[in-house]
Amino acid sequence: MQLDTSYLGMRLPHPFVAGASPFGYRLDTIKRLEDAGCAAVVLHSIFEEQVGMAHEGRIAHMDPEDARFAEMIGYFPGRTEYRLGPDEYADHVYRATQAVKIPIIGSLNGHTRESWLTFAPLIEQAGAAALEVNWYEVNTDTRASGAAIEDDLVEMVRDTKRLLKIPLAIKLSPFFTAFANVAHQLDDAGADGLVLFNRFYQPDIDVRTMKVVPRLELSTSAELPLRLRWVAILCGRVRASLAITGGVATPQDGIKAVLAGADVVQMVSALLHHGPSYVTVMRHSLEQWLEWHNMGSLAEARGRLSHRQTQDPAAYERANYIRTLQSWGAPGPREDGGHLCTIRV
Repeated sequence: MQLDTSYLGMRLPHPFVAGASPFGYRLDTIKRLEDAGCAAVVLHSIFEEQVGMAHEGRIAHMDPEDARFAEMIGYFPGRTEYRLGPDEYADHVYRATQAVKIPIIGSLNGHTRESWLTFAPLIEQAGAAALEVNWYEVNTDTRASGAAIEDDLVEMVRDTKRLLKIPLAIKLSPFFTAFANVAHQLDDAGADGLVLFNRFYQPDIDVRTMKVVPRLELSTSAELPLRLRWVAILCGRVRASLAITGGVATPQDGIKAVLAGADVVQMVSALLHHGPSYVTVMRHSLEQWLEWHNMGSLAEARGRLSHRQTQDPAAYERANYIRTLQSWGAPGPREDGGHLCTIRV
């Protein structure tokens, strides 16, 4: 059974990749991922705030010694609370590439041009096979337009690509007015891969203490449909590789990702729940499913349910929406001979 796939120009033996997680903190756990059969490893991210502090002694251009910024600076973790500083992270990338034979993908979490352009070349010089930029921004400026934010992102990708020789993947959120157009622009700007989607962790409110508290929960299969939809829409319509991350909790989820058109599936929560050996379960299940459907390779299945098979994707999406609503509480026979009521939304 041929499970090989291409991602960011790299030929991988199968589509299951370890996404950015605590497994990337240490060499011994990275080796465990390789031994378990992961096709590649995305290291945990370094944050642009760390880069700014190391290079100019500021966080988001705010001087920690300036009393005017004391409250804002207090929102961020202290320097010693981060796992690795910029120099240590670059060294970690190098040591990881020397410790294993599978591709090591560096990761930068940022939202400004300076951090990308400052640190991306260092990750390349450290020997990373590729760079994944986790673009995370909640824009709270009521005057900032969506078009301006998108333009900034596209220009950051274009500028970063000019600096790098290694492939560049962009990890995105789904919160754009016209996500397909954003993906198209990033593709034109040279992005080698699109990773869908970044999880926006939502804080909660403690009603007892009346404080906002952070909340981190591992993803479940319930988060997968959004990723499937957009990978299916983009498959065959952009040159960039497509990766799904978030919501892949079971072997069936991995198969769905392939059918939608994903080149690779990044696994984090499932590996944290079950351990690195779960990659073997995912791989064997995919092999069995392909065999059951008389397919000899992953290529035969990839994108079978994508929109490239659909004459009018927009009409299909609209029709599917209507059918979904109509399916809830549809009329049907009851034991007493009557009919169930129809709930209209």
